[in-house]
Amino acid sequence: MKNISKTSDNKWLVFSFVAIGVFMSTLDGSIVNIALPTIMKDLSASFAYIEWVVMIYLLTVSSLLLSFGRLSDIAGRRRIYVWGLIVFSIGSLFCSIAGNAILLIASRSFQGIGAAMIMSCTPALVVDIFPEAERGKALGMVGAVVASGLTIGPALGGVLLHFFSWRAIFYINIPIGLFTAAAASVLLRGGRADITRKESFDWAGALLLAFCFGPFLVAVTHGYNWGYTSMPIILLLCISIMSIMGLIVVETRVTHPIIETSLLTVRLFTLPVLAAILLFASLFTLVFLMPFYLIYPCGFSVDKAGYILVTLFVFLFFVSPVSGAISDRIGSRLLCTIGMIVLAYSLFSIAELSPAFSSFPIIWRLALAGIGTAIFLPPNSSAAMSSVPPNRRGIAAATVATARNLGMVLGVAIAGAIFNSAFHTLSGGLSLKVYRPQLEAVFMEAFHYAMLAGGVLAGIGVAVSYMRGPEDGRFYTE
Repeated sequence: MKNISKTSDNKWLVFSFVAIGVFMSTLDGSIVNIALPTIMKDLSASFAYIEWVVMIYLLTVSSLLLSFGRLSDIAGRRRIYVWGLIVFSIGSLFCSIAGNAILLIASRSFQGIGAAMIMSCTPALVVDIFPEAERGKALGMVGAVVASGLTIGPALGGVLLHFFSWRAIFYINIPIGLFTAAAASVLLRGGRADITRKESFDWAGALLLAFCFGPFLVAVTHGYNWGYTSMPIILLLCISIMSIMGLIVVETRVTHPIIETSLLTVRLFTLPVLAAILLFASLFTLVFLMPFYLIYPCGFSVDKAGYILVTLFVFLFFVSPVSGAISDRIGSRLLCTIGMIVLAYSLFSIAELSPAFSSFPIIWRLALAGIGTAIFLPPNSSAAMSSVPPNRRGIAAATVATARNLGMVLGVAIAGAIFNSAFHTLSGGLSLKVYRPQLEAVFMEAFHYAMLAGGVLAGIGVAVSYMRGPEDGRFYTE
């Protein structure tokens, strides 16, 4: 069969179907947030369960991204990508018909498996499709697609919720995902994306990686209810710690590890990765709780709340290219530090919001959060990728992507735990699902504590960003 993916006439057509998968999986990470208050009310779910609607998706992606990246090298990227689209579409169907919170959480986990399969293959598929001279441009386009998914998500979610049910945010994935899977299966057939390798897969590492974060997040999320010193919480934390220790031992001994442990000894790689975790953890304390603030105390309609929330991602989209261009001239350390400072300031200022504020004070604070994130991300990613040899950049990219998703899920867990604990205590044991105007002061105090925590995380990120030191003379070039 003719290798369509390698002909100059079709490479952008092939790219478009790769981009659709990336767009859908990214969009689903942001579109759901604006629907959380509606889902909580419709399913009569507790706030802790609603946290897991977001967290389980991000946790599944974080836990499986590296594993599927490695598996795609063995089984072939076309196979993993196409099946990822199918799994994602089936997961979306299950989400759309879920009758309670537990079924929705389980469906979101299944959907996250598909998203991990899609995301793990994307950079390598782009490299397969394009000649070396065009790969930088194509990978830049992938970044634009990711930013577009994050940007459009809140606004699109608000519109769908205004005219339809919250289930519509999952319905739209099904026909698009299945059509893209069929097209990608044909267009990618016979090329480098079909290459397989007879290498062993690190099943032990994959299993241990999955157990590193899940028990920890359950402990953080339910600790206020069960008691942070209770036996179940201690047991969960022990499982998480033992899994991390076991993973380190296994990955240093296997022939084809999932995690390249040697990269963790490179300071100019490790510190940017740690900074990225802190950046996304602090950012997602805001992204997770802001819809509740806009819809409950402020009383905005769900579509207006979506339009307000999209401000953050619009500034992220437009400022990122400028930050990237500047970082090529002055390096990453200063820009990453400044970006973290701006984000920390925005979170501390958001902590001082009240329901009496009009839209504009909220919008400019969200804009600052977007600007700070945009100043940080391009130079930080460039620093991490440039600090490793060219033949290690595939696993380095997967590690950076895992750090991003891990930061997101940690941010949701931390914000949810602090907010829920404070709200539960201050309200005398009430849940957010019974919110009424009389609980406005309780909500705002709990929101204040959660945003302060996000600001503290960003403040730690300032120190980590500065500690990386100058990179002159220490980076690899092609």
